[in-house]
Amino acid sequence: LPELCMLLPGQGLTPPLPQLPTLLPGAGAGLDAELYYVRNDLINHYALSFNLLIPSETNSLHFSWHAKSKVEYKLGFQVDNAMAIDMPQTNISVQGEVPRALSVFRVELSCSGRLDSEVTILMQLNLTINSSKNITVLNFKRRKMCYKKFEQEVKTPTSDRNSSKAIFDPVNAAPTTSTRVFYISVGVCCAVIFLVAIILAVLHLHSMKRIELDDSISDSSSSQGLSQPSTQTTQYLRADTPNNATPVTSYPTLRIEKNDLKSVTMMEAKAKVKDIAISRERITLKDVLQEGTFGRIFHGILIEEKDPSKEKQVFVKTVKDQASEVQVTMMLTESCKLRGLHHRNLLPITHVSIEDGEKPMVLLPFMNWGNLKLFLRQCKLVEANNPQAISQQDLVHMAIQIACGMSYLARREVIHKDLAARNCVIDDTLQVKITDNALSRDLFPMDYHCLGDNENRPVRWMALESLVNNEFSSASDVWAFGVTLWELMTLGQTPYVDIDPFEMAAYLKDGYRIAQPINCPDELFAVMACCWALDPEERPKFQQLVQCLTEFHAALGAYV
Repeated sequence: LPELCMLLPGQGLTPPLPQLPTLLPGAGAGLDAELYYVRNDLINHYALSFNLLIPSETNSLHFSWHAKSKVEYKLGFQVDNAMAIDMPQTNISVQGEVPRALSVFRVELSCSGRLDSEVTILMQLNLTINSSKNITVLNFKRRKMCYKKFEQEVKTPTSDRNSSKAIFDPVNAAPTTSTRVFYISVGVCCAVIFLVAIILAVLHLHSMKRIELDDSISDSSSSQGLSQPSTQTTQYLRADTPNNATPVTSYPTLRIEKNDLKSVTMMEAKAKVKDIAISRERITLKDVLQEGTFGRIFHGILIEEKDPSKEKQVFVKTVKDQASEVQVTMMLTESCKLRGLHHRNLLPITHVSIEDGEKPMVLLPFMNWGNLKLFLRQCKLVEANNPQAISQQDLVHMAIQIACGMSYLARREVIHKDLAARNCVIDDTLQVKITDNALSRDLFPMDYHCLGDNENRPVRWMALESLVNNEFSSASDVWAFGVTLWELMTLGQTPYVDIDPFEMAAYLKDGYRIAQPINCPDELFAVMACCWALDPEERPKFQQLVQCLTEFHAALGAYV
């Protein structure tokens, strides 16, 4: 009974298969065996459909294998681009018998260096027990990046191996008049571009100040009367909203601006938050609010530095002992996404603890009703006994607050990339704040999927251009806001729950979207539909969404 696993330093590459199929007819079934996905020497039983891109610097793969009885094998390789990579070589024979004792064989992957290409490598391992007709075929399919090698040495007339000669010799080739004119023209153009850049920078700073002033005015006017939840309306949501999809065909025409966030390394992340780092002794951990495979969120107490007698409630995000350096880096990096931003509907980090020898901790202001997605689902449970748990007007009020926070981010040219109910928090006055997505992949694993490139994404919340081309902008955040609005109106249901994540792109291209929730007014669903236009420029801006939802909220309050 062979047990096979594929190992790389720090990364496992083989997905688990509950049973290997028999591909050729014959007597009996195939091998009863399992393949395990291994990361950091730990078996992970949940990495289904895992397809990892082999790093370009990785030139060898190691396989551990053994069999408890006689098992014969044949080994073969295929590459889809023989110009970019040489045929893989191995340190074992192409056919023979699987060893009885645990051993390791190596497969060498050597790029040719002739061109840049992403190469697909197929290793086929045929296993046979007792009969040549009973064959189990294992296909290990991986991708590898190969790059062209550039020669940096040229032949020289001397015997000195450390010397080299330029292709163009400035001694023997004096510049012509046209060459001098060219360089002068380039210099003048650079000077003009530099001056124009300075002028544009000054104008941009001036406009940003004016926008922030208009921002505070417009936000305050749009949220007047929204600070407390309304109880006038009697229209409530049901918990049995269907999750099928319906095609959407018409959208308004609007323009959107694009931008992106910069990722940082662990050292850069620590340096970025060094100014808000505090002593671990000032933090007291209380109840665990959420827990994942490697991360936790605590309800904590922070002791004031100037007055130790004063305490403040906080959220504390941290990792478990088994968390890897990559996971710690990701938590710190994603926690910095809203760093330095100030808006009543944003919840950026306030302090961190990054002392040596201790697991890093990220602190955020406490919101006593916690995660918005969990809150909505709790409302759905309460709804069964109390149909007046939360009103439609309250939910629209939450949507307005999220749109206000996202409008602020759009004006500051910040792209969230992961807007969803799980990345918002709420207090007992129904005040909603947007947070970062640190630990979200761990705490809500069913909301993220890997599409074969070792990166978990919120596929069901992503715009088509983000799924297909990895393009993110304020327009893609608008798409995610439409899905978040759908989450609000369904009290935390999962969108597109019946759609295979690998089929999402084709599904959206065909014009299909999640269905209108039960008891969701047509006007409100039309707002969602506008957010899901295939063309990013046809989606509304967040400021327009704030205005539209505010008017709809006022209309709801006019009826009893």
